Amino acid sequence: MTDFKKTVLFTDTDGRAKFREDTVSLPEGTPQSELSNLMVSGGYQLRHSPAGFRSQFHCSGHNQWVFILSGHMEIGLQDGTSRVFSPGDHFYSADTLPAGATFDSQVHGHWSRQLGEQPLVTLFVRG
Repeated sequence: MTDFKKTVLFTDTDGRAKFREDTVSLPEGTPQSELSNLMVSGGYQLRHSPAGFRSQFHCSGHNQWVFILSGHMEIGLQDGTSRVFSPGDHFYSADTLPAGATFDSQVHGHWSRQLGEQPLVTLFVRG
């Protein structure tokens, strides 16, 4: 059985956004078409971000899968590191504000931006 690679953007115990690698098992289906268990979702949204788009530091409002349909998306963290996601890439965004915390743009969240000349098109599926 194969596992599905799951990159997770999450809020660590120190309140800062970080990336980690995780897996989703694929126990269903056949050897030619392995499937995960059915996952519940809370709907989906499509987003179009024109060339030049860049957000400020923010937390995700909901846990959600982010799939890059076209263009390139860079996610930056408070520690100065970043990752670029390209068409066909995905990550699970669970970088939510810790319970009871007041948002502090010097501690919490991540920023995102569109890279290159092609607009960024993403699909968000709430977890």
